[in-house]
Amino acid sequence: MALLPLLPLCLRGELLLFVVKFPSLWLNCLMLDCLLVEDNLKLRRALQAGLEATREVRASRGCEAGEQALALCLDSPPQVILMDVHLAGALNGIQAAVAIRREFPRLPVVFYSIQDDDEYYRDFRRSGILSHYAYVRKSNYLLPHMIVPLLKDAAAGRSFIDPEIEARVQEVRHKDEQSPMALLERNEQVVARLLAQGLTNEQIAARLGFRDKRTISRTNGQIYAAWGLDVSAADEKVARTRASIIVQSGRLLQWDASGLPLVQNERGAWVPWEGV
Repeated sequence: MALLPLLPLCLRGELLLFVVKFPSLWLNCLMLDCLLVEDNLKLRRALQAGLEATREVRASRGCEAGEQALALCLDSPPQVILMDVHLAGALNGIQAAVAIRREFPRLPVVFYSIQDDDEYYRDFRRSGILSHYAYVRKSNYLLPHMIVPLLKDAAAGRSFIDPEIEARVQEVRHKDEQSPMALLERNEQVVARLLAQGLTNEQIAARLGFRDKRTISRTNGQIYAAWGLDVSAADEKVARTRASIIVQSGRLLQWDASGLPLVQNERGAWVPWEGV
C-alpha cells in the first residue's frame, strides 16, 4: 500500500475498497510480469511455478526460442525477461536480448546459464548491454527466491554479473585482443588455416585457384612478418611449423633464443607457454 499516500484523498477510499473486494487482482497488479525464455520445458514449468509461488512474480508466458521471445515482446512487452543463454532456434539468449532491446530499449533481462562457451561471452561483450540486466550461472542461483531479487534489480535499472562469469568474459576479451588472426588480412587468414592443416604451398595454391605457388610463398611471408616469425625463426621450415602452432593454439606466441615458446599474460609480460 505504498501508493496510498501518493493518491488524492478522494481516490484513497476507492483504492482501499478495491483491495478489500478484489485482493487477488490487487496482488496480481503488484507482481512483476516476467517472460520465461528456457528451452528445457520441465525446467521452464518448474521455474514458472516457483516464481509465482513467491507471490512477487507473474510468469504466465514462456517460450523456448529467442525468435519466439521477440514475437511475444512485440505483441505485449513484459516488465522483465528471465533468459537462458542456450536456446532452441537460431538466436542464443544474448542475441535475442539484443534484438528485443532494439525494439524496447533497456528492457530488463536476467541471463542465466550453465554454458561456458567462449562465443556466449564474446556475444555478451559485443552486445553493448550496460544496465537493466544480470548475468549469472544457474548453479549459483538455483532457487526461485534467489532469482527474484535479480529480476527486481534489473527492472530497477541496476546491473549485476556473476564474478565467475565476469572472469570468463575478461578471459575471452584478453584472448581476442591477443588473437593472431586479427593481425592478418582475410586472404592471409585462409592461407594460415590451410598451412596449419599440413598442406604444401602447391596444394594451397591449387585449393585456392592460384596458378603459381609463389603467390602462397609471398602470402606466407606476410603471415610470418605479422606474427614476428620472420625474425625469430631460423628458416622457412621453422617459421612454417611455428605458424601452424599459432593457428592451432589460437594464441600469439613468441620463441626465445633457446626455442622456448612464450605467451603474453594479462599484465602484458611474456611468460612460458604451458600449452605444449
